[in-house]
Amino acid sequence: MDISPVQHTPGKRPADVARLRRVRDLIDRTYAAPLDVVALARGAGMAPGCLSRRFRTVYGQSPYAYLTARRVDRATLLLRGELGVDAVCAAVGCATPGIFTARFTELTGLTPERFRRLAKSGADNAGAAVSPGVEGLPVCLAQRVARAVRNQEAPAPARPLT
Repeated sequence: MDISPVQHTPGKRPADVARLRRVRDLIDRTYAAPLDVVALARGAGMAPGCLSRRFRTVYGQSPYAYLTARRVDRATLLLRGELGVDAVCAAVGCATPGIFTARFTELTGLTPERFRRLAKSGADNAGAAVSPGVEGLPVCLAQRVARAVRNQEAPAPARPLT
């Protein structure tokens, strides 16, 4: 019987969160490499299924969804530069331009080409051209506010009580 005053849910114990933070940091550092959940789990001392479940519990998305969002975040920065869509696709580690375009569009609502055109047209404040409402924010905050979220993961609008 556990008599400690703090009750931790199975995925959110401090030791688990620390291990999952290291996994997330590794995904952030190696976002251009293919995701190997088995190797990540081995490094964290967990079974692959357990890692995926606990990662979702703590961060609200699977390791693969987190990696995809990270790649799209990086791609939005690269598309503002001189690289073409194919070069950005390769730089962020996507297997094919078709997969890259589909995931980018799913997360941002714009194709990479359209995103690039909008970012280029608003060169003085490119974030505002693509993400309205972040005009006066510093870049570090604007990126957090305008962070890519899959349509399926966005909260559903409240239904009116009629």
